[in-house]
Amino acid sequence: MNTTSSAVRPRRLFLGSCVSLIATSAAFAVIGAIMLTLKSEFTLTNYEVGLIGGAAIWGFAVSQLLFAPFCDTLGMRYLLRLAFACHLLGAVLLMSAGGFLQLFFGALTLALGNGLVEAACNPLVAALYPDEKTVKLNRFHVWFPGGIVIGSVLAYGLDQVGLDAWQLKVAIILVPTLIYGHLMLREEFPPTEGVRAGVSMGGMFRATFTTPLMLLLLLCMAVTASTELGPNRWVPPVLEAGGIPGILVLAWINGLMAVLRYRAGFAIERLSPPGVLAASAAVSVVGLLWLSYAETTVMAFASATVFAVGVCYFWPTMLGFVSERVPRSGALGLGLMGATGMAVVGLWTTPWMGSIADQVGHERLPVVETRALLTDASAAFAGADESIEPDLAAAGAAAGGALAGGAADGALPESVTANALRAIINSGGDEALVERANALLGPADNYGGRVSFRYILPYAGALILIFGFLYARDRRAGGYRAVKIGRGPDDG
Repeated sequence: MNTTSSAVRPRRLFLGSCVSLIATSAAFAVIGAIMLTLKSEFTLTNYEVGLIGGAAIWGFAVSQLLFAPFCDTLGMRYLLRLAFACHLLGAVLLMSAGGFLQLFFGALTLALGNGLVEAACNPLVAALYPDEKTVKLNRFHVWFPGGIVIGSVLAYGLDQVGLDAWQLKVAIILVPTLIYGHLMLREEFPPTEGVRAGVSMGGMFRATFTTPLMLLLLLCMAVTASTELGPNRWVPPVLEAGGIPGILVLAWINGLMAVLRYRAGFAIERLSPPGVLAASAAVSVVGLLWLSYAETTVMAFASATVFAVGVCYFWPTMLGFVSERVPRSGALGLGLMGATGMAVVGLWTTPWMGSIADQVGHERLPVVETRALLTDASAAFAGADESIEPDLAAAGAAAGGALAGGAADGALPESVTANALRAIINSGGDEALVERANALLGPADNYGGRVSFRYILPYAGALILIFGFLYARDRRAGGYRAVKIGRGPDDG
């Protein structure tokens, strides 16, 4: 049942919401697909690439925090117009980037648009379908993994037909952006649930920040988002460094997630939201641990399957749980949940995993062979003219800098060494040197990235206990029950 006015077209708005989420997820997929290329082309460390990948996530949280509390007053259409502008501008900034800062701000602008989409569309779906919120939010969020599949496959396809310029992959984001702009920006929107029920701004804030269950779920959202999105962000570059088609593994993960989210009603009706979340946490621990040991393509796809089953219900079920159990938190509660998840993933989880990958990968580099390669490269590129052969000169300088920074015991400096190898690979110079650099750096980057997955496991394991407790508590109370918004604040 929906209670919207006759001028509102729910099907068109729901379709437009799904397409806007495709734009959001295509941005996520494309940034993941180009991370390895950016690392090489702009000679960036894993940490710097993690900052770019992180900005493409935590910017989501910024726009959620700034605009979700005002969704009732500004209106959902206004937020979607801002999202449309951010998606256009962010794609243009990225495609014209000449270095780290413009890449960073392009990714950040795209993320601001992504957050605006969720700030508007989560309360929109809840308002359109007030009696089916968790199921409909899962179906809406089909198109986050669905869009990642579309973006990933298109990016892979461009590589296969020789159109491998990373700027073309960024342009993929523009297609769903233009479509959702056409579908939604002139439509009439329904009032949010909070407006219909007469919940004030103060009432939303009280329900959000004084309800114990809400505060617990905000903490859990940080972990569920990190478990899902942190590894997903790193899957393409980590696996591709090991010779595995990581972008296709990402597409496989998200294709399974999309199918399972579409059928979410089956799981939710039988287990309830906290039961689904407890089971998801248990499966995700197994899948992520297995994925961290994936050294072959078959093993990567098999472990990715288990991981996808584990994380698929996290995000939308967390939102549905809040909307059904703390309904007076309204658009603010939904926005803060999304902001918390994305802020933690973008500001902490993604760069942290990159830092772990740098450290562990560096330890994996064989010192003797690496020093020999840097010595050969420094000598081979020593006479390169920076004005004529800038890449060769940069590679020679980077190799010399890594050697100069070595310790007395022969050990090489961490980030400088890996960047020197990347500079050699990107130099376009001696093919034998490039091949030797790839043979050293690829396995190290792959191993370091896979080890970083394991650092998420203790946090994901804690979710099993928390959601298991909530599920058992509901069972003792006679079963899971959604709270009607008219009942007033609920403490869970």
